[in-house]
Amino acid sequence: MILRFTFLLLLASSLFLTSSDAREQDPQDPAGQGETISLETNLVVVNVTVTDANDRYVSGLKPEDFKIFEDNTQQKISSFGLEETPFAATIMLDISGSMEHKITLTRASCTYFVDRIREGDTFSIYSFGGSKVTMYQDFTEIRDIPDKLWDLRAQGSTPLYDAIVTGSDALIKRPEKRRAILIVSDGADTNSRASVDQALRKALAAQVAIYGVDMSDSPVGASTRNTGAEVLKMLANKTGGRFFRVPGGSQLRDSFVQTVEELRNQYTLTYDSSNERFDGRWRSIEVRVARPQLNIRARQGYYARKK
Repeated sequence: MILRFTFLLLLASSLFLTSSDAREQDPQDPAGQGETISLETNLVVVNVTVTDANDRYVSGLKPEDFKIFEDNTQQKISSFGLEETPFAATIMLDISGSMEHKITLTRASCTYFVDRIREGDTFSIYSFGGSKVTMYQDFTEIRDIPDKLWDLRAQGSTPLYDAIVTGSDALIKRPEKRRAILIVSDGADTNSRASVDQALRKALAAQVAIYGVDMSDSPVGASTRNTGAEVLKMLANKTGGRFFRVPGGSQLRDSFVQTVEELRNQYTLTYDSSNERFDGRWRSIEVRVARPQLNIRARQGYYARKK
């Protein structure tokens, strides 16, 4: 009996150590992500939007139509899917002082997004303004806008990067392979603890595509590198999302609708990276499609995990 008890105790200890050793936290993460990582796989998820010359989504492509390169080295596609994969999205609404006369239009446009989700899709809603990022709706499949959203009031500065960090932290826990943050803002970050680099790293680690909706009043083409519009555009390009320049009205509504439609019409590809080094370095991703005259949008790369 003593020998049997000792064997069972050793077996349980072995299982516990195997489980805990398989997932570690990166103590050298410069973004302070503290994310849980798997050391048993180099699996990379890439969501790809393919459109034709008229900006229409292209369906019917097969795995053999795609090639994926990481740092110019072709990778073997391990899984492939289209359209049926549910998505998880977080809507981030800027309620800083400059948005005072735009909040009503912005929150009303949320209904266009929510009304178009399908069974299995989930969404959450946050606001960011002053020094806070506030959740108004946790992830749900219920196609309804919470009543408290109509009580939003403009306040203070713009913690844009903190909003991205908060959204990414929530989305990384989701089981869906398609994850997105839809940011509606009219200005640059003015009050975040996180930097733009930290926000980008968080989004990439969570495999999140950022869709940026710029509601600023500045003329098109007047942007400089430091404006909110240029930052949103950069984040969208890096993560495989999309940038919308919409001063308001029907253009704002259309940006919400187009984001849902795009998340529905993506190809989801995965591959096991042939680079087995856990060095924390940037790895570029390039997706190619065999058919000519098609436009491809996917995240541009990711930061490797660290041991």
